[in-house]
Formats: sequence, structure tokens, C-alpha cells
Amino acid sequence: MTSIFRSYLMFCFFSITILVGRDYASFTGGFLRMGSSARAMAMGSGFTAEIDAGFAAYHNPASMVFLNKRQLGFTHHFLPLDRRFMAANLSVPLPPSASVGLAWVSAGVDKIDGRNIAGEHTQYLSTSENAFIISFAQKILPWFSAGLNIKILNHQLPMNTMDIAGKGIGMDFGLFIHSKNGPNLAFMIQDLNSRYQWKTDKIFERGKNYVEQFPTIYRAGSSLIYKGVYVTLDAGVVMNGNEMLGYTMRVGGEYSYLENYFLRAGLGNGRMSVGAGFDWSLLKEKDGRLDYAFVFENPAGAAHIFTYAFSF
Repeated sequence: MTSIFRSYLMFCFFSITILVGRDYASFTGGFLRMGSSARAMAMGSGFTAEIDAGFAAYHNPASMVFLNKRQLGFTHHFLPLDRRFMAANLSVPLPPSASVGLAWVSAGVDKIDGRNIAGEHTQYLSTSENAFIISFAQKILPWFSAGLNIKILNHQLPMNTMDIAGKGIGMDFGLFIHSKNGPNLAFMIQDLNSRYQWKTDKIFERGKNYVEQFPTIYRAGSSLIYKGVYVTLDAGVVMNGNEMLGYTMRVGGEYSYLENYFLRAGLGNGRMSVGAGFDWSLLKEKDGRLDYAFVFENPAGAAHIFTYAFSF
């Protein structure tokens, strides 16, 4: 394959990714499709087949069983337009062949300008979405595993003098093939039957119960080393019931310097990103990792993501 042909393929890939990445952004549950750790987002978030220290279950719960130690991770996104996003995750091995995890993902918008029917300012409002996630994974073979996320969902909306809450549950299901010498391969179903259920009878005169369904994403991915660069990539189809909303294509790379320092870049979900990170020792050798990502979100602006992951 010539270098010109490779460049042409990459141009097509990037163009298609930017075009289709927005088709489903406005659908319910978007905060669970934003990404998580700074390392993942710096590499385009294509981590279906990657074992992300501190946030393995977020990308694919089946990957947790290949963690040798307990992992604790915290991430915070500094976002434009008064938005906020943060997450915390704990993964614990269960010898000889299983793992469990707990996670909390939270997003919201603050300083929403509240006004009365005369157009006068009344107060600043806030909205929030939260997911509490319980994860379990089991090795079926030494190199093959399956995993499940159970999500408890809550969406809080301000309505006049009181709030209204949408509640629900959902799940993710993943498979992971871990190779010692070749590429990792994985498959993931994200937000299978995830939904909010709303009760508006206390807010509106003709209020009723109704359900907002999350889009379901079916994706497959791989991770491999190519010419000294660690590459992660995945592709998926976004479905709303029987309706296809679009597809995702995400790719990223990581270059290691002196085994402790990392430079990263990626493209995914219609966003270009770069980042850096380093491993350091707190209590034991290389038991901590600090990562940073700069993500350009068009037209919203730039986001800064910081993540700390600790193994013990």
C-alpha cells in the first residue's frame, strides 16, 4: 500500500467520523457516550479492546479479569458552556478467574437562566444525570472472558418550583479475547435496554408516564502494537430499536518514552484529541498514573480532562 493511498484512506476515515459522529448525539443518555478517562479520550475513546487502568469496565466489563491488581480511578472533565462531567471507578479481582467493579458517572449543566412568563430572570437552574454501575466479569478460558454492567440511572430536571426525575436501569455486555503476542479483540453491546421512565402527573395537568429509550451501540474493536506505537481502534453501529441512527469509527495511538512517559493522539465521536501521561510510584513501583487529554469539540470549544488511576 503506497503512502498516498494510506493518506487517502485516513482522510476518508476522518471525514466520515466527523460527519456521522453527530447523528445520535442528541438522543437520551449522551453523558454515557462522552468518554471517561483522559487516556481513553486522548486516543479517540476506541477502547473496546483495551484494558484501561482505573476504568476498564466502562469500555468493556469483560476486560476487568485481565487486571492483576485492584484499580481505583478518578476523572474530571473541565468543559465549556457550564457543563460538568466526573467519574470514579473501583475494580477488584476475585481469584481465581473473576472480577467485580463499582462505578459512578455524573454529568450536568449549571447556571441555566431561569425566567418567568414575563421573561424576567428568576434564578439559575441546574440539571444532572447519574449512573451507578455494578460490574462483573468471568474468564471462560485463560484468554477469553465475558462481562456485564448493570446501570442504575437517574436524570434530574428543574421544572418551575420543583424538580422532576427520570429513573431507570440498563446494561452493557462484553466479550474479550486477550492475546499475549498478537492483537486483542473484543465485542461490546452498550446500553442494552437502558431507559428513563418519567412520571409527569405532578407537574402537568395532563401528565402521564412515558419512557425514553437509550440508543444501543454494537461495537467491535482491537488493540495492537504497530511500528512501536500502541494503536487502539473500534467501530460500531448505533441503533434505536430497529432504526439505525448511524455508526462510530474511533482510532488512537500512544507512544511510550522511557517506559514511564506517554504521548497520545486520536479521533473519535467527531472529536480530535491529544494528550500525555506518566506512570509514577506512590507506595510501590509504578502504582499510580496521571493522565491529561485536550479534546476539541466543534462547535462547543475545548475540553480538558484529568485522570488519576491507582493500583493496590
